[in-house]
Amino acid sequence: MTPHDPAATAPAASTATPTTPADPAQPDPALLEAIEGYYDAVPRSSARVEDFGPLSLFVAEGAGWPYYARPALGHQGPAATAEDVRRVRARQRELGLPEAFEWVAEHDPLLRAAVEEAGLTVHEHPLLVLGPQDGHPDGHGDGNNHGDGHGNAPGPDGVSVRVLAADDPALAEALAVPHLAFGEPGTGVGSAGPAELAVRAEALKADGTAERLAVRITAGRTALAAAFGDGTALCAGQHNPVGEVTEVAGVGTLPSARRRGLAQAVTAALVDHARAGGARTVFLSAADEDVARIYRRAGFRSFATALIAEPGTEPGATATTGAH
Repeated sequence: MTPHDPAATAPAASTATPTTPADPAQPDPALLEAIEGYYDAVPRSSARVEDFGPLSLFVAEGAGWPYYARPALGHQGPAATAEDVRRVRARQRELGLPEAFEWVAEHDPLLRAAVEEAGLTVHEHPLLVLGPQDGHPDGHGDGNNHGDGHGNAPGPDGVSVRVLAADDPALAEALAVPHLAFGEPGTGVGSAGPAELAVRAEALKADGTAERLAVRITAGRTALAAAFGDGTALCAGQHNPVGEVTEVAGVGTLPSARRRGLAQAVTAALVDHARAGGARTVFLSAADEDVARIYRRAGFRSFATALIAEPGTEPGATATTGAH
């Protein structure tokens, strides 16, 4: 889904034309519960939780990522109704938060009807997984691990891929890449390049976003990997571990550097780093089927459907989920 992190690599999610992902097999219940537990746990390091019965609203503490509402973990009562959704939306408006809800369709199949009755638009995103029984993806598509166990590896065409430390001089630049990627959605080569990257990196330093991410890296709550060519960050993404589960999020390629296999290489580095750190389950959600195909080539498998509900926007708006 959207990055669940106050220093996420992508800007706040907007909406997208609903897509229909490949129909996954019935999700494994234990794996589905592990991912559901992750979605509930990951915002808690940076947000408080407000209880709305069948729904939980996460409210960010301080500057950073504006969170969402989602089904309350372990709720045993009646499913959420449209009135429950309206109550949460009213509270979100009161707090100046986005009126956003996120959940996994296969875990809470009744919620969609309630949020649609309450006036929100639901967007579908393929959710893909590498579970404990799955192999390791790599940036070359041959199934071998070309990394060193710490997320550092050669990339395509001599590009190098590494996981950045909190004090890496390239941190802000790497953080800026997905912002530009999601500003030019799609998988085709775009116009934004090194000049635009430098401007965005300086902005992320100035507003404190880069510093907040450095704090999370130091605490072990986030890892940021990037592909570099000729000294410039060309692609970047992150994973945010909670116990033995982590989500790859906000993977984006500098628009002028697309179509070189960089997103696949960065994703492989993130998985390598996550596995070395003890993660048994790595998952992600993709913006659409075009993006999901990149991850399937890297070894991920279709698992479920991530749903994002928001007020409707103008046609053509695009979600900031997955790789570009």
